[in-house]
Parts: sequence; structure tokens; C-alpha cells
Amino acid sequence: MIRRFSLASALPVAMLIAGAAFGQAVPAPTPPPAAPLPAATVQVTLTTSAGPIILALEKDKAPITTANFLHYVDAKRFDGTTFYRRVKVGDGFGLVQGGISQNPKLAFPPIKHEPTSQTGLSHVDGAISMAMNAPNTAQGDFFIMVGASPGMDANANQPGYAVFGHVVQGMDVVRRLLDAPTDPDKGAGMMKGQMIAAPVKILSARRTTTAITAPDTAAAPAAATP
Repeated sequence: MIRRFSLASALPVAMLIAGAAFGQAVPAPTPPPAAPLPAATVQVTLTTSAGPIILALEKDKAPITTANFLHYVDAKRFDGTTFYRRVKVGDGFGLVQGGISQNPKLAFPPIKHEPTSQTGLSHVDGAISMAMNAPNTAQGDFFIMVGASPGMDANANQPGYAVFGHVVQGMDVVRRLLDAPTDPDKGAGMMKGQMIAAPVKILSARRTTTAITAPDTAAAPAAATP
């Protein structure tokens, strides 16, 4: 680290001693500026029937959305739910969706929308974001990106979706979900044919502190918006 010094600290030692002899105060060196603290995250492990997915949630950058997700985690309302939808828009690109599947018995009240233009986050490979019908309607359904889709971020013309974290381990599981067979007769409207034929169960969702290795969300070129 390069440390900054005041002009006085750079003067010859003899001059500093002479100045002290005449009663002149010698200013202390200016301390270096403090390094900014990294944004805090909360780790959550989704244990699924296809393997574990470890998430890092951005509680500083997206506090409302992260708190909502943790509300479901701490109340164990994700336990027994599924990853039930996948949208594949190309080889290795798309998203997988899971959560309470709009089950009113499991739902907490909707939350305020936190756009990416406010949080500084983006729909990069491995990002986790909230599913919603319109701003301020998100509850307990979420999706994980496979490949980047910046077209899902907020801009001047659309509110986008609320990213609130990213996968740090388990993208291999997410990619397998993206390739899961779908039922052509399930789903309604634009979602018809996107529902996973054999939904992958979320056995549990828990806050965890297990040490993790480097993220396995390898960068990928941008994909078209699902």
C-alpha cells in the first residue's frame, strides 16, 4: 500500500529538529484513507434433490429483497417447494425458477421493488432475482440466471427485476435444471411448455456459514432476454 505523508514529514530530519528547538509544532503524517468495506452478504444453502446450491445474498445492496428471502428461509417456507420452471433461450442460456409457486398458504405480503438501477446489481450469470407480475408484487418465487441477460435490468423504459444475490457454488446443479425435460401441456399463457415435467424438490433452505471456494459462476457472453 502506498502511504501518503504530509509535507512536513518529507523535510530533512535536521530541519525538523531545528523547528522543534524553536518551539514549532511538527504536524503528524496524514493517515491514509480507509479502504471501503466490502458489501456484506448472507450465505444460504438450498439443498435440492439434484444437489446443493449455495447463494450469497446482498443484504447491503438489496436489503428489502434479501430480508424478504430470508423471511421465507427462517420460516422454513421454502422447505418442500420446488424448482418448477425453466426458460431456455439458447444453448446454456436462460433461467430456472423456484419457490412457493404462488401458493397463498406459504406467501408473505408482497414487497417493495428494488430495481437494479438502485442496487447496482445486474442479471449476470448466476444472479438470483425475484419473480413478479409487476413492481411491488414479488413474494416467494425467484429465479436464477444461466448466462447474462442485462435486458432484464431496470432502465428508463422498464422496472426490470430485482437481483439480490448470486450463486457461489452449485451452478452445475442450476445448469442441469436448465436442461430438465418440460411438459408441453403444463403452464398457462406464455409459460405453457416451460414447466419442468418432474419438478426438482427444495428439501431445505438454511442460512449457512460453511467455508466456500471461489465462485463457480464462470462468465458467459450475454444472452437474449427470456
